Amino acid sequence: MLYPVSILLSVALSFFTVLILGNKVKIFMERIGILGIDQQKPNKPRIATSAGLLVISGILLAGFSFIGLNTFLGANNLNLLSLLAAYNTILIITLAGFLDDINTRAVPKNDKGLKEYRVGLKQWQKVLLTAPAAIPLMAIRAGHTIMALPFIGSIDFGILYPLVLVPIAVVCVSNATNMLAGMNGLEAGLGFIANLTLGVYALTINQKEAALIALTTAFSLLAFLRWNWYPAKFLPGDSLTYLIGASFVSAVIIGNMEKFGMIIFLPWIIEALLKLRSGFKARSLGDLQKDGWLKAPYKKIYSLTHVVMMLGKFKEWKITVIILSIEAIISISTLLFYLTT
Repeated sequence: MLYPVSILLSVALSFFTVLILGNKVKIFMERIGILGIDQQKPNKPRIATSAGLLVISGILLAGFSFIGLNTFLGANNLNLLSLLAAYNTILIITLAGFLDDINTRAVPKNDKGLKEYRVGLKQWQKVLLTAPAAIPLMAIRAGHTIMALPFIGSIDFGILYPLVLVPIAVVCVSNATNMLAGMNGLEAGLGFIANLTLGVYALTINQKEAALIALTTAFSLLAFLRWNWYPAKFLPGDSLTYLIGASFVSAVIIGNMEKFGMIIFLPWIIEALLKLRSGFKARSLGDLQKDGWLKAPYKKIYSLTHVVMMLGKFKEWKITVIILSIEAIISISTLLFYLTT
């Protein structure tokens, strides 16, 4: 009986930690100048960014509280090695994103028309910075070498799984969650839906460690939406977009849920392929029109956001809702299929 109670307490703790600390962290970021420009607003407001530091506080506090409850009140046969390795991966990749968030240049006195004063990292630098985050999972040989892949079946990758596939997965997934971004509430909303679905599925197959990571991530993100929903008062920054990917892929690996994870990750996979068409140079943002709707910035489609923009005259929050609805349909359908077959 201890496990269901401790997981519920941990999920609640992750949610309320972020909810309570959110405004204080936002004010702190504003004071020290870690700001981003909300590009798709008429007045281009500068608001706090790098919310990964806020969200990870909820994830880690909840996670270590869970470990403490199970250690002192009764063992549940937890794989602490996998759990701690996953937390290390998430922490390392969040810090890598934070380095990108604070890579700024001096703001000129006359900044009329300025689009962004954060320099950011180049794409190849982001890959190099996120790669070391896979080391903790590689070191413990997390996951099983036999993977069940969609349309292919089960394959035993042997030593290639921890040494090759794990780092590729961590880098690709964390960078993919950084691509489908730019709309208020989009990154956190997608992360909430995907991690919630993954966590529920992990519970049904008794993957306790994966369920803990996914569910505490989901509810930390849900709390963050209090400030990130349109019109946003706090931007996610790369520290959060990378965190979302790292939490998701860590839960998938330690929970041996590769096939399930790939299906509900489909929007990000499509986004990465679309961005590849532009050499990863295209932006997901639209061009703001006078009456508030966003126009696709290119004649060709380089993002899922562009697809929605070309379907009609949608304001930013409507584009977010449409994409979140697509992810919800994919996630719910996949979960129901797996639970009923």
